[in-house]
Amino acid sequence: MSIKAGLVGLPNVGKSTLFNALTKSSIPAENYPFCTIDPHVAITEVPDKRLDKLATIYKSGKKIPSTVQFVDIAGLVKGAAEGEGLGNTFLSHIREVDLILHVLRCFEDQNIVHSGNVDPISDYETIVSELMLKDLESVEKRLAKLDHSRKAAQGKPAELKEIETEKNFLLSVKTALEACDEQKVCSLFAQNKILTIPLLSSKNFLAIANIAEHELENDAYKNNPHYQAVLKKFGPEKTIAVSAKIEHELSQLPETEAQEMMKMIGLKEKSLDTIIRQTYKNLGLITFFTCGPKEAHAWPILRDTNVRAAAGEIHSDLERGFICAEVFNCSDLFEHKTEPKLKELGKIRREGQDYQVQDGDIILVRFNV
Repeated sequence: MSIKAGLVGLPNVGKSTLFNALTKSSIPAENYPFCTIDPHVAITEVPDKRLDKLATIYKSGKKIPSTVQFVDIAGLVKGAAEGEGLGNTFLSHIREVDLILHVLRCFEDQNIVHSGNVDPISDYETIVSELMLKDLESVEKRLAKLDHSRKAAQGKPAELKEIETEKNFLLSVKTALEACDEQKVCSLFAQNKILTIPLLSSKNFLAIANIAEHELENDAYKNNPHYQAVLKKFGPEKTIAVSAKIEHELSQLPETEAQEMMKMIGLKEKSLDTIIRQTYKNLGLITFFTCGPKEAHAWPILRDTNVRAAAGEIHSDLERGFICAEVFNCSDLFEHKTEPKLKELGKIRREGQDYQVQDGDIILVRFNV
């Protein structure tokens, strides 16, 4: 499953440093705008303790975790919608991702270039206003196309009705875009399932508050006025505090040394793990497992996926020749220890193709091709 989360922000907010930490890679992260010109893409493992337990229970030879793709996108400047800086390229790259991670600078450092005073909310609004300007251009083009289609659809009532429905919806969206009302745009797309053009400003997102390394100790960042402003605007479900510099340093260390460093600075969990898990959650993904002595494998799928389609993630032959699936949840296995005990308790079920896979399900597919 190819699903991407894009790191977005103004130049020099810590995007590339965070990307390097997330992916344990070494793309350039220099102190000048547009160091990142082409989007760098990398695949990151999703931390999941359940996979470790399952590998132990099944004595699996190897573990294959779920993954998420992260994209480091070039820094944006005001005027991007009109092509300023790398504007058009930047906006096209955002269009290709499924979730936006807004990296917002919440630290003071005179040695790192920044346009004006540090103001994460202003930075966010600069980006969103550019997205909305580009969306307005896209909506106006689509409305013009619909007017042309309307003339060609005369005498076709069903087709005309679809065109009018989409046109009325887009006119409401246009009004919201012209008013720079981001919440209204998102609300319109959330409430309506009308098939139309996708908009940049309606994409799901998380806010990554990049704080100074010294603010990690004793959660000092919670008193940082920049962080507080981000938290107030987006709420705890959408806000993640991270020191990109510290996380990058931790990512370069062996695990034992990283744990020692975390103890020294009072960091209970890597912020990267929180980012990865929240990204996974906000992408609407869940995990199912296939397990055996050869491997324990975690598979990412969209929530509400049926078991036949899930089988197709393993191999297309399994979907094409699907007969049924034997299903039980890993939570039951952890509680009752063995598959024979689960069978005795009736916890292992045989499900048809319309069964919706649940997070943590362990699946054995029966098929015939």
